[in-house]
Amino acid sequence: MSNTIILFLYSIFFMLTIICDAVELDTITATQSLTDGQTMVSSDTTFELGFFSPSGTISRNRYLGIWYKKISDGTVVWVANRDTPLTDTSGGGVLKLADGGILVLVNSTNSIFWSSSNSSSNNNTVNPVAQLLDSGNLVVKTANDENFLWQSFDYPCDTVLPGMKYGKNLVTGIDRRIWSWKSSDDPSKGEYSHGLDLRGFPQYVLMKGPVEHYRTGPWNGLRFSGMVGLKPNSIYTYRFVFDQQELYYEYDLINSSVFTRRILNQNGILQRLTWNYKTQDWTIYTNAPADNCDSYGLCQAYGTCSIGNSPVCRCLDKFMPRYPKDWDTADWSGGCVRRTPLDCHNGSSNGFLKYSGVKLPDTRYSWYNRSMTLQECEMVCSKNCSCMAYANIEITAGGSGCLLWFDDLIDIRDLTEIGQDIYIRMASSELETHSSSHVKGRLKIIIIPILIAAVVLLGLLLLFYFLRRKKLKRVTPSGRVVVSPDQRSCMETKNEDIELPFFDLDTIANATENFCSTNMIGEGGFGPVYKGKLATGQEIAVKRLSNNSGQGLQEFTNEAILISKLQHRNLVKLLGCCIEGEEMMLIYEFMPNKSLDYFIFDQNRRLELPWQKRFEIAKGVSRGLLYLHQDSRLRIIHRDLKASNILLDDELSPRISDFGTARSFGRDEIEAKTKRVIGTYGYMSPEYAIDGKFSVKSDVFSLGVLLLEIVSGKRNWKFHHPDHYHSLLGHAWLLWNDHKALEFVDSCLENSYIESQVLGCIQVGLLCVQKMPKDRPTMSSVVFMLGNEGVALPEPKQPGFFVERSSIDAETSRGESSHSRNSLTISTMEAR
Repeated sequence: MSNTIILFLYSIFFMLTIICDAVELDTITATQSLTDGQTMVSSDTTFELGFFSPSGTISRNRYLGIWYKKISDGTVVWVANRDTPLTDTSGGGVLKLADGGILVLVNSTNSIFWSSSNSSSNNNTVNPVAQLLDSGNLVVKTANDENFLWQSFDYPCDTVLPGMKYGKNLVTGIDRRIWSWKSSDDPSKGEYSHGLDLRGFPQYVLMKGPVEHYRTGPWNGLRFSGMVGLKPNSIYTYRFVFDQQELYYEYDLINSSVFTRRILNQNGILQRLTWNYKTQDWTIYTNAPADNCDSYGLCQAYGTCSIGNSPVCRCLDKFMPRYPKDWDTADWSGGCVRRTPLDCHNGSSNGFLKYSGVKLPDTRYSWYNRSMTLQECEMVCSKNCSCMAYANIEITAGGSGCLLWFDDLIDIRDLTEIGQDIYIRMASSELETHSSSHVKGRLKIIIIPILIAAVVLLGLLLLFYFLRRKKLKRVTPSGRVVVSPDQRSCMETKNEDIELPFFDLDTIANATENFCSTNMIGEGGFGPVYKGKLATGQEIAVKRLSNNSGQGLQEFTNEAILISKLQHRNLVKLLGCCIEGEEMMLIYEFMPNKSLDYFIFDQNRRLELPWQKRFEIAKGVSRGLLYLHQDSRLRIIHRDLKASNILLDDELSPRISDFGTARSFGRDEIEAKTKRVIGTYGYMSPEYAIDGKFSVKSDVFSLGVLLLEIVSGKRNWKFHHPDHYHSLLGHAWLLWNDHKALEFVDSCLENSYIESQVLGCIQVGLLCVQKMPKDRPTMSSVVFMLGNEGVALPEPKQPGFFVERSSIDAETSRGESSHSRNSLTISTMEAR
């Protein structure tokens, strides 16, 4: 009898031991480990963690992963060592907690194949435990604290589970993005990735390698602008959190018995999958991209895609194809242009035309303010010629927030039911046409009297015009143009005369073969540029003011006055001008090697500029800028120094060009301020882009950008890096502080550069782009530093626009509400 009792008690003890062990199956402590063949199971048995080999794989690669256990044994949702598998030769795997509460995956020889070393644990961590939660989240925490030291939800693979914050933590820098598997039997990172892009207003972007594949559009308070499938449903709730610490999307199940997950498959499709109990399989709930119109930028600039049309691409109303013949063959790569070009810079009135029911364009080159009204938004946009469009950020409660675009509008599609309103800048004539279309019937009643009055008025205007034109231009016997007092007032020349050699129209027409299209060598904001040859044999470049130009009389006069008074070997030489009839032209010496950007940003032509030639160009541009700032008769602020405005002569020597937006300063003048911010994206200094303040230090900033571009062969405003979201300036600063500055050098220069010169050029560039104008060197210092190797240089401070594009500025100097790192301080006020 006693033996029976003992056996019974032993059985009870054995069963209790099993139960206790089962309870602990979701947790391991610092004294425990998980070996291949063992698993951890969440307390509700939904998820299981252990070692696996992908189904269908031939090799015996082993991975540590998490998969569904309750509903679908084998559906993997997370892999720890996705890029470093355990192999046949490496031995069995072991998961354990190392010192400081760090999870490590080792093999039989204790070699580490994966670790959570970026956790916030330390050697003082008391009683760390690793636990698999019911949500599928593997966490490390202390036994007495529910705060996580590390969690797998911060490092997703190809799956977003309910309750996971999918986005970026701006405090810790953790960027939660997903990567596709390389194939169905290889969980290593594939070519597709999806995550939050915080350049401009935040949006999720699906990438295929470095190329945009699909874009969700910005969050509008209800959904992402371009996600057709994201709408209230009975399966899950969702939200987008946007504050000073975090930006993330999150969804939660309404009914815990329903299972859903979001994955990025190896074909680059984002899928929302829901478990079907009847078929015992995953059912596709939504796909993105869902159709051809979801392909990024399919119809290019100002084109809109409608899946119900054939062909799917068309130009927005009031726009037309840039290359009509290409559109006839379904080649939409050229995009669309305004039917009536803007002329904002010349004082002409523009307005905004409302387009409804669209997916908002790419917001990476945008600015935003979350507290502005739509009326305030329109006011800000209308005052800046570079602002191409505006819209509300949120469409709830009548709309709020301001979103501005400063570049061509790309990746628009028709979404009639859920699309948003956007207001696009248009020429006033187009607005008049649009607003008057509904009253054409009434206009017919009074059209004849209006026409008669218009003809009479036109006749008077023409008579006045020809009389005035005859008065305006007087050519002196010496062959120089002297501007009359009336014309001087009209051109706002501040009582200064233009005295340049005068060319008649016939001479220029003959030189350019009557402005033959084959002689056109470029086109800028002023208009087309033609190559010509005078009867003397001298080659010339002719800048011809276009009727559609964003520049006009003021820029023409400004450039003629300034360059006529400047003479330096590193400035382009103005030979004369032509003002005759409707024609206004500037005649320059011809530069056979085009501009600096033609070489350094081209994969093949950059080889033609070895380091020594680039260094000489950098020094030449600096000498030219010093002349403008200090040694010329006038102190000139260029305001648009960039690679495309550095022309190269037959010996590849640099000449600074394009003085249409330059400003002259008095000798006692230090700084000026303007409401008309003119410059180019990526080259403007912070104080100019934000507050309109410019000085010689603004040009110094632009030169710094140019120096860094010369060294790296990369454009600042188009620079992307897989490990961070900084601009080229930020990238250079990071490498400099990490003592890795030579990694910044253009790879094609490896065998040609002199290390001391390169490092000096980078350091001078960083000194020039420092955030505060007072910290930047003068041009005399720049020329000295570049020309004297071995001179001790000061250490640069943080550059302007250094804040990573994913972070949020709490306030700008203007007092605007917080906006992205690209906000107003990333040269979004591009005018040229």
